[in-house]
Amino acid sequence: MNIGIGFPAMIPGAGRQLILEWARRADQGPFSSLGLTDRVAYGNHDPLIALAAAAAVTERIRLMTTVLLAPTRPAGILAKQAASLDALSGGRLTLGLGIGSREDDYRAAPASFRDRGRRFEQQLEVMHRAWSGQEVGEGAGRIGPPPVQPGGPEVLIGGYSPAAVARVGRWGRGYITGGGADPERAASLYAIAEEAWRSAGREGRPRFVGAAYYALGPDAAERGGAYLRDYYGSFAERISLLSSDQELRSVVAAAPGVGMDEIVLWATVAELDQVDRLAEIVAG
Repeated sequence: MNIGIGFPAMIPGAGRQLILEWARRADQGPFSSLGLTDRVAYGNHDPLIALAAAAAVTERIRLMTTVLLAPTRPAGILAKQAASLDALSGGRLTLGLGIGSREDDYRAAPASFRDRGRRFEQQLEVMHRAWSGQEVGEGAGRIGPPPVQPGGPEVLIGGYSPAAVARVGRWGRGYITGGGADPERAASLYAIAEEAWRSAGREGRPRFVGAAYYALGPDAAERGGAYLRDYYGSFAERISLLSSDQELRSVVAAAPGVGMDEIVLWATVAELDQVDRLAEIVAG
């Protein structure tokens, strides 16, 4: 099973040098991907721009949004940005996409909140048309550049409702769960993704990517917890934070048992020792 590492560009205050060196170390380490979540109404760096910076200093590691709030962005612009990042990274982009549940992100964009699910479906159609070289609309022409990956970047669908997960069958190459879902719930949602996949007549099986938060070292749990409370507010009480070698090894060891192909471990402390500490656990 593959193990990815989170990117601290999501943590307010993470600066240029830290972000670039984190990407370099992750690329040199045992990690499969560099994952980054998304907010609009928060002090984080934009995920696609941060991953573009990472692409410039890395060669091997995949670049993954885990997940991007697609309906906060125009479909054509998002298609072009994703294709550009895929091309400039040599085909290393995985685009985890979802709609989110925070209305403040949509107010900040600004974008309509209540119809975000319907608009997400429309976006997925537009983006796939653009990536396959088709015109996206009458008189609109084609959107370039062409992505390196045939048909566009790998798309993973995120979400916690059956309706959201069912989009995997129509548009995704897999399902990605957030850090708030326990393994049993994540597995039950993935079962919905598998059924949607089969109903759509697709061969093989969809990819299954999980995620969890971690913080390692002296006082790391306290500092990581402070970030989660700032990011999630009252919802932070429902988020598990892995803060010991034993906890991390246990979660990683259990992931294949629920069918996960990859797990992304999001850092909650923006310090470079978090890369090294996690690398030691993964390599061991």
